[in-house]
Amino acid sequence: MAIFHFCYDLNYFGFIHQNMLADRTWTLQRTCIVTLFLLCAGAGQEVASHQGQPLARFWRRWAQIAGCALLVSAASWFMFPRTWISFGVLHGIAVMLIVVRFTAGWGNARFALGLVAIALPRLVQHPFFDSRATDWVGLVTHLPVTEDFVPVLPWLGVMWWGAVATDWLLRRRSALLAGPLARPLAPLVALGRWSLTFYMTHQLVLMGGVAAAAWLLGRMR
Repeated sequence: MAIFHFCYDLNYFGFIHQNMLADRTWTLQRTCIVTLFLLCAGAGQEVASHQGQPLARFWRRWAQIAGCALLVSAASWFMFPRTWISFGVLHGIAVMLIVVRFTAGWGNARFALGLVAIALPRLVQHPFFDSRATDWVGLVTHLPVTEDFVPVLPWLGVMWWGAVATDWLLRRRSALLAGPLARPLAPLVALGRWSLTFYMTHQLVLMGGVAAAAWLLGRMR
């Protein structure tokens, strides 16, 4: 994700020239990144459910994510007023976490529901869902022009699948999810524990650095 965003910043400030909204080289990378995000979010919520996470703790974490989503919207409106983010990955995670939390006891039925969620936007589209007020559902006739868009459908299906897969591992292969990581992978532990903080700060550092370089080299827009 950080590498992808660094390339976006280089492109935005003219150091490289890529069509990152249409070129499959970039759109496929974005799809893979978002898929991994939501699989991990579903997995994390399933672990929390198995550990008996209290509702109060769930809502505290949810409030952090929802608050960060609002900050992303505000910052993107300042940077990109025409293509600001009204429903990006954090907005999607905030909504989908509620669904995944309260369907934690549905077992393997969530796999079938995930399949329906993934397939539905390909089968049903309506102009009603083409506005910023409704496109978050995902049944759009065309993708909105925005810096990030992660609607509930089809992505809820991916989060459900992450939860179902983790439920299976916890019940049948729990040892795979236990124990320390090898020492070379230790930095991943810190990133996992502070994933939201990293997400919210990495672009400040990357875009700030690229913007400073562009200003020094006379490339600033």
